[in-house]
Amino acid sequence: MESSPQTHLHLLLPHVLIFPIPVQGHVNSMLRLAELLCAANLRVTFLISDFALARLQAHSNAQSRLSLYPDFSFTTISDGLPADHPRAGDRAMEVVMSLRETGRAKLREIMMRLLPVTCVIGDGGYSFAADVADEFGIPFMSFRTVGTCCFWAHFCVPDIIQAGELPFNGSSDYEMDLPVTTVPGMEGFLRRRDLPGFCRTEDPSDPLLQYIQFETRQSTRAKAVILNTFEDLEGPILSQTRSQIPNLFTIGPLHSHLKARLDGAATPQSSTSFWEEDWSCMKWLDAQPPKSVLYVSFGSITVLTKDQFMEFWHGLVNSRQRFLWVIRPESVSGGGQGNIPAELLEGTRERGCMVGWAPQEAVLSHQAVGGFWTHSGWNSTMESIAAGVPMICWPYFADQMINSRFVGEVWKLGLDMKDLCDREVVEKMIRDLMEVRKEEFVESANRMAELARKAIGDGGSSFRNLDRLVEAIRSLAFRA
Repeated sequence: MESSPQTHLHLLLPHVLIFPIPVQGHVNSMLRLAELLCAANLRVTFLISDFALARLQAHSNAQSRLSLYPDFSFTTISDGLPADHPRAGDRAMEVVMSLRETGRAKLREIMMRLLPVTCVIGDGGYSFAADVADEFGIPFMSFRTVGTCCFWAHFCVPDIIQAGELPFNGSSDYEMDLPVTTVPGMEGFLRRRDLPGFCRTEDPSDPLLQYIQFETRQSTRAKAVILNTFEDLEGPILSQTRSQIPNLFTIGPLHSHLKARLDGAATPQSSTSFWEEDWSCMKWLDAQPPKSVLYVSFGSITVLTKDQFMEFWHGLVNSRQRFLWVIRPESVSGGGQGNIPAELLEGTRERGCMVGWAPQEAVLSHQAVGGFWTHSGWNSTMESIAAGVPMICWPYFADQMINSRFVGEVWKLGLDMKDLCDREVVEKMIRDLMEVRKEEFVESANRMAELARKAIGDGGSSFRNLDRLVEAIRSLAFRA
């Protein structure tokens, strides 16, 4: 059977293989990159775990939305874990490490099926993808799903260790608040407690610490590093990073960049959720006064203890503020919440709304939302910045520790509550954000949101960098 002209055209397009770590936050941002590349008339294959694709198919419109692009396709790889593995809490990193151990041979087989491939854009945590790309003579680009502030701190970990500022046991507040002086550009404000979560160890040979050091330094092998950030947000740290990795593409905020590029296009609203979104909360928000609601969500991996959950709930109700709280299924350890005090139930009925999962971009853009109590994951941080919503930051692990420090101390977009879990502290911080210092934080948040809009607008830094990235990929196809 003869092939059609459309088939020949499809094969002639530059072909990009995108390979994220198969957890919600990484898949989220890299799917947005995939759609931006498809919209630029590139062919994209998105390599995802069987488990993650099943979650997307069950709870998002990602597959139907991306089916609008004839040159997009999903292909799958096993993450090597059983279906009932929790893939959250203190076991979240097992997803990363399992595929890192088993993925090389699987990726090699997949690459053989997909050829020709113009370039591989791999998650920055998987340098084995660069090894496989090298075997095929295919250029490799690294996508970092964390902010530049975290990436640069990770890059400097060997220097921090050499200076004796790592490891530490974290047994006292005094020790945790000691300054870290060996991360260029952060000397004036970085403390030990602000280092990325994997640094919280007494053992310099800790496997996770070793993994972070190795994988981050491997980024220098990449033909380019792509970041979901923008120049006006992280300019000083980007300058430091470019001293080691000059070819950086800052193209964020990705979620709003995608909307801007597709403005007017007949595409459904994007959803990349691993959980079913409860849109009923939007009707509840419609009934609330402007800027009156604190949105509370700790992301896709955080697991609270029962004590933490109850302290947070008391603090929320005692603050007398309206709140929309996302309680993800199985996000409180031990299952049931036990007997709930009557005052919490009554306070929630009067001023609160609790859902299992929410359409976060829509929530943050709603006029009723005046603050975001967040785990400080990078996607959530960028979504809050783009929407102009001030933050209370309670980081759980990994990059969230340093993100929260930048939000509170550097960008002045909110309050950092790391390492605290007390109802009185919660109540005070909520009142500070939503009442006492509200005007101050709203002004800062609006100013940064405007800079984000300019970055993705025609001629802005992220807009230009995405065009440069697309042209770089096309030039690789031409040379091949």
